[in-house]
Amino acid sequence: MTDLVYPAATHNIGARRRELAPDIHQAFDEFSAWVFAEGTLPRKTKQLIAIAVAHVTQCPYRITGHTTLAHRAGASDAEIMEAIWVAAEMRAGGAFAHSTVALHTLAAHDHEHLG
Repeated sequence: MTDLVYPAATHNIGARRRELAPDIHQAFDEFSAWVFAEGTLPRKTKQLIAIAVAHVTQCPYRITGHTTLAHRAGASDAEIMEAIWVAAEMRAGGAFAHSTVALHTLAAHDHEHLG
């Protein structure tokens, strides 16, 4: 699916990324392994969070990868979809919450016209 819009994330692309910045790439891989390791939060929960974040950041590579990893960690299709709905609400909620900025701006303009 991502091939229609984004180029495929191939083994060669990954190898090139490692070749161009090997120390940074290794550090990122190690960081990622620590973040997604079993901890206070179970792996499945971490992967469901990652799915939600990937949808908010709209990264098809991360959506694909973390959906696969969540499924492997035991997440059901319904749990994955629910995580996506949480992301959708949070993204919409951000627009709703930021309407406060627009409303304050409008009120300031109204005050200028009245004063």
